[in-house]
This record gives sequence, C-alpha cells and structure tokens, in this order.
Amino acid sequence: MKTLKVPKQHISQCETIFDCINLLREAGVVAKIDQVNWKKEFPKSLPVTVRVAHDGEKIYLCFEVVGEKIRAVNTEDFGSVWEDSCVEFFMQREGEAVYRNFECNILGALLAAKHETRQIAEKLTEHMSSISRFSTIRHRYENGIQVSDWTMFLIIPRQAMGFHADESLSGKKIRANFYKCGDKTPETHFISWNPIDLPSPDFHAPQFFGLLEME
Repeated sequence: MKTLKVPKQHISQCETIFDCINLLREAGVVAKIDQVNWKKEFPKSLPVTVRVAHDGEKIYLCFEVVGEKIRAVNTEDFGSVWEDSCVEFFMQREGEAVYRNFECNILGALLAAKHETRQIAEKLTEHMSSISRFSTIRHRYENGIQVSDWTMFLIIPRQAMGFHADESLSGKKIRANFYKCGDKTPETHFISWNPIDLPSPDFHAPQFFGLLEME
C-alpha cells in the first residue's frame, strides 16, 4: 500500500485561481498515476500525475495528463464522465465502511457519490456547487496525430468528503486512490496510483486504496 504525506498549505489565501494552481504545483506532494493493472486487455499507459495539498478545510488536487487522444462528450454533472477523458479521486474516512468517489472529465463535468458498494450509492447533490473545477487543454501533434496535454484542478471541501464543518483535515488519515481512465476514448485505458489486484477493470475497490496522511 502506497502512502502519501499531504502538506498543509494556505492555498485559499491566493488571489486568483492561477495563483492557487502555481502554489499547488510548487508546494503540493506529487503522486504518479502509473499502475496499468490490466495490461493484457488494456495496455495503454499515459504520463499522469496528481499534486495534492490541503488547508485544513479543503483538499486541492491538480491532475496533469500528457499526450492523450481525448474524448469530451458528457457536459452535465452525474453523466457518464468515465467514458470520456477522465480523472478520479476515491476516498474513505478512517474507520468508515462507506467510500466516496469524485470523477471529473476533461470538460469539468463531475460525478460524486457516497457508496456502500458499487451498486448502492447516494449522489452528493447537495455538495456539487461547493466543488470547484478548472481545466486547461493544449492540443498538439505527435507524428502527425493530434494529442492533448490537459490539467484538471479540483477543490473539494471537507463536508463533501464526509467530515463535519468544524472538523479539520489536519492530522487525519484518509484511505484513497487516484485514477485515470477513458472507457470510450480512442485508446481505452484504466490506470491507478495504488495497484489493484482484480481480474477485470474495477476502481470501486477500497480494499486496494492507499493512504493519505494529512499534515
């Protein structure tokens, strides 16, 4: 099980979203999303990282994807975002049986829910307006083929992750995994931060979560 020590930074005091992203890039801890768990059926890999920090009240994530043949179809929250170029954060509070997933496609369309199991889930509708998303896309060509480098910056408040409004993230241990997928992209892929030992692609696997230690 991988462990990530997440630093506490005063990112919320930045004046602009660009200042927030720059500080996160400078001071956040980096995790490589590089585990291709189903190499025989889905061998595609991409350079993907996520930078992580928190300020006690929110967690800040900046995913960076390099050289993807993108798909961007779903525009509404709670749509089938995993079919598009998508990054994901699954987490579980220490001592809880339920887990939460935050799946965001390249357009910023978000799926967020609290799960007892993959099938038994409750949408986090009341928290959607509090979760910020900001993306950038750079199109370019490799050997005459168009690919894209893109980023997704997410700000998720503690209440959306199941913590109380007066409960600090400082000192908490959160079980989690980060994912990159694209079920219907030109090159289907399923990549994770912590490895998953299952026979077929399934990210709803808290038994394979890693650990975030919040400073």
